[in-house]
Amino acid sequence: MSRTRGKRLVELDMALLRRGIEKGEGGRVCLHGLDRWAAVAIVLEQRQGEIEVLLIQRVEREGDHWSGQMAFPGGRAEPEDADLLATARRETQEEVGLDPAESCRLIGRLDDLQATAGGRLVSLGITPFVFELIVPKPRLSLGPEAAEALWAPLGRMASGSIDTVMHYWIDGMMLEVPAYDLDGRVVWGITYSILQDLFERFRTEEGRG
Repeated sequence: MSRTRGKRLVELDMALLRRGIEKGEGGRVCLHGLDRWAAVAIVLEQRQGEIEVLLIQRVEREGDHWSGQMAFPGGRAEPEDADLLATARRETQEEVGLDPAESCRLIGRLDDLQATAGGRLVSLGITPFVFELIVPKPRLSLGPEAAEALWAPLGRMASGSIDTVMHYWIDGMMLEVPAYDLDGRVVWGITYSILQDLFERFRTEEGRG
């Protein structure tokens, strides 16, 4: 259950978000020396003053460290990808049927993250790219790796009004990690961390204003 419902809704401004991301173009944290890389697409859409972000729920699959979790569209780089931006675009099209190259404007990228599995760091880097949808919201078509896709309210997450905790067991110990409760869908882990970076860019730019 969410612990902080009733907090004031944060009104995110797309122009401030753009400026905050563009000023940190290239990411303030760029990792090196990892064996494998992946990229995710943070697709934003503004409607009637509210910004929404595209999320998927990954299918439950044996052997997948992130099976069933809420996530951004994305995945591991393939040899045919020209770069990680191409990876993010390809994976988004494969998972939800949306081609960012045709439907979105690239705003920039956020900090690289090193992935964790089972509570431990693995040699996999993740680069998040932020896009703004520039066409009417399309009908999504799920690929084999996505069980569900939804547009989530960014302001409710930024305000803390749907804060919750995820109980996570590791080595016989139960940990409480911060998360968001989207009507029963829990957003935590890497996806939560990426959202914190996004919100920090907005707050930093808002403070300058």
